[in-house]
Amino acid sequence: MPVEVHKDASKSELKINVSGRFDFSLNQDFRKVSEQDAVGIKSIIVDLGRTEYVDSSALGMLLVLRDKVGDNQAAIRIVNARPDVKKILKIANFDKLFTLV
Repeated sequence: MPVEVHKDASKSELKINVSGRFDFSLNQDFRKVSEQDAVGIKSIIVDLGRTEYVDSSALGMLLVLRDKVGDNQAAIRIVNARPDVKKILKIANFDKLFTLV
């Protein structure tokens, strides 16, 4: 499955793993899991270790996710992004909106 979610209620943390292409084809799945599972969550980890590509719709989905937890940059961490994916995130100034690890 291209979008997998793991919720740790004890830590109020949600981990979202995205595999393959993170593009508009995942829009419905990504929004569905983020809306259902983000209730009561204070921090979100988006693991892009298995993500090969991101497009502008993926960036939009990340921004919508950010709105769910507020403007706290540390609330959402984007981890394990490949160099080419990380480059796209930095060009879009996502390193100023999210914590990139």
